Amino acid sequence: MKTIALVPIKLNSQRLPHKNILPIHGHPLCWHLCNSLLHIKRIDEIYVYCSDKDIIKYLPEGILFKQREKWLDGDLVKGYDIYKSFINEVEADVYILAHVTSPFIKPSSIENALFHVLSGEYDSAFSAERVQTFAWYQNRPINYLLDDIPRTQDIEPIWIETSAFFIFKKEIFTVHNRRIGFNPYIQEVSGIEAIDIDEKEDYDFACKLVKVKK
Repeated sequence: MKTIALVPIKLNSQRLPHKNILPIHGHPLCWHLCNSLLHIKRIDEIYVYCSDKDIIKYLPEGILFKQREKWLDGDLVKGYDIYKSFINEVEADVYILAHVTSPFIKPSSIENALFHVLSGEYDSAFSAERVQTFAWYQNRPINYLLDDIPRTQDIEPIWIETSAFFIFKKEIFTVHNRRIGFNPYIQEVSGIEAIDIDEKEDYDFACKLVKVKK
């Protein structure tokens, strides 16, 4: 099965200007995720999908560049439109949608999730952080009963998507318009792997964490 990695990038980030090329640990932010993908042998091709060719100089060798239309950089454009445009242009059996805002995701985590999809046991996979605590939504508890409070270690965990990656078979997206299928494998990540950089506070924290880990 042909496996393609899609890495969507735009240079005009709204919340954190030039976010995807800001330096972190000696390289631009976008470099780290791309470098991790290069270490996964089961991926046939890795594409950065960006409207600006200048992104090429920030990428490690071995990453392919595919130029997307400028309108896809719009602040109100949904990710779905970007993914659909790419999938219409690049044929594959399995797609790995990966985001550079998760620079610390391990190649082994992506590789393990991909293995479970390629095995045929699952139709998709995604990275998520396991949270085992008392959780509420819309003013109601969602994983325990107020009149039957369990021990913390027995409570039903919830899973928070980290958005580091989504892996799906082509028909999951083209037929059902989904990036997570009907039988997904959840790749658990935690700690530094779960960090997602969206705003300045996230970036500053990641930089401080790199210094500590050094």
